Amino acid sequence: MDPVDAIAERRIREAIERRELDGLPGAGRPLRLDDDAHVPPELRAAYRLLKNAGFVPPELQLRRDISEAEALIAAATEPAERGRALRRLEMLRLQLSASGRGDLRLEEAYYQDVCRRFDAPQPSSREAEEEP
Repeated sequence: MDPVDAIAERRIREAIERRELDGLPGAGRPLRLDDDAHVPPELRAAYRLLKNAGFVPPELQLRRDISEAEALIAAATEPAERGRALRRLEMLRLQLSASGRGDLRLEEAYYQDVCRRFDAPQPSSREAEEEP
């Protein structure tokens, strides 16, 4: 599991244990996973058609392929297998970078910042109120 996902899951579990999520609007009802309110009305039909046909934008497919390559590297038991997976990962990262859709250095910096913020001790509500 991705470290950010693991941190999020842990925080959610802790909030559930403290019963902080009880009584939220919509509790107990299924999620609307096909909500397209953020899509402009004139594009909704086209987006729904592409989604139902299984179309995935190239950037998203590249990111999925990168994630799969990282999993292969983690699971590799032989040096040759690991080397092939590393070369594939590098090629995929270059493709994503060349597409102009993803600066992996910025993503890594953002990822590190998120990890630092989650790992930093959080001030209590009283401490936050006392600060100027």
